[in-house]
Amino acid sequence: QVQLVESGGGLVQAGGSLRLSCAASGRTFSTYVMGWFRQAPGKEREFVAAIRWSGGTYYADSVKGRFTISRDTAKNLVYLQMNSLKSEDTAVYYCAARYSGGVYYTPSGYDAWGPGTQVTVSS
Repeated sequence: QVQLVESGGGLVQAGGSLRLSCAASGRTFSTYVMGWFRQAPGKEREFVAAIRWSGGTYYADSVKGRFTISRDTAKNLVYLQMNSLKSEDTAVYYCAARYSGGVYYTPSGYDAWGPGTQVTVSS
C-alpha cells in the first residue's frame, strides 16, 4: 500500500500563491496516477488535477491556467502550485493515488488518500 501525507496548506489572501506537497511512501512503484482533490464545507469532493507516471497532466476547468501539478519521482513527491488564488479555492485539499492506468476524475477511481491539508483564501 501507498501512504500519502500532504503539507503546505494555510491562509493566504486572494491573488496569492501556495504550493502543496504530497509525500508518498510504501509501494510507490505501484502508483500510476497521482491526483489532487478538494472538498469545501457542504460540498462533494471534487477533482483538481492529476499527473500520470509518464508525466501527462490533467486539470479541472476551474483551475486551468492557475494551478500546476508536478512531481519529483526520485523523492516520491507530488506538488500542486496554486497561483492567483480565489476565495472559492478554499477547501481541504487531498492527495490521492491510483494503482492502475487511466486518469479518473472522481474520488472512487483512486486507491489511497492522504489526510488532507486546509487551504483558506481570504478575500
